[in-house]
Amino acid sequence: MKKLVTLLFLMLCCDSVFAKDPESKTFLVLFKSKELKEIKTSIRDIESQFSSFYSTKYYAGNSELALLIAIPSCDFDECFLGEFLVNLEDGRKVQLQTIAFRLFDLTENKSLHQQYIAMYEANVAAKKKTSKAVKADSKP
Repeated sequence: MKKLVTLLFLMLCCDSVFAKDPESKTFLVLFKSKELKEIKTSIRDIESQFSSFYSTKYYAGNSELALLIAIPSCDFDECFLGEFLVNLEDGRKVQLQTIAFRLFDLTENKSLHQQYIAMYEANVAAKKKTSKAVKADSKP
């Protein structure tokens, strides 16, 4: 019994020593093309500054310009990402949050979306149970 308790204690201690790596996060940064033209920069220039450190992909189409930044094993949020400095062509350095239209943490939004889906499914299941109970009670 003493050996079992000692073994259990050691296993719990070893489990707490091995820290879990934070999961990678994906951020979506939206830009307005009109605003980027005003400060004389492009989404390609902004993407090139992040691509040397992180996995990035940009999309330019008929709607807003979008930049996806995948950051492995990070522990920060969209506010911290917004404080990153971006070099402009005229030599100025501007925070990303001042030139970006919106910044989103897609990883956080994904977990919120999963929670909403689970709540919705639980609500639908509860309604089905009550409707079945009402139908069963109404039958003679």
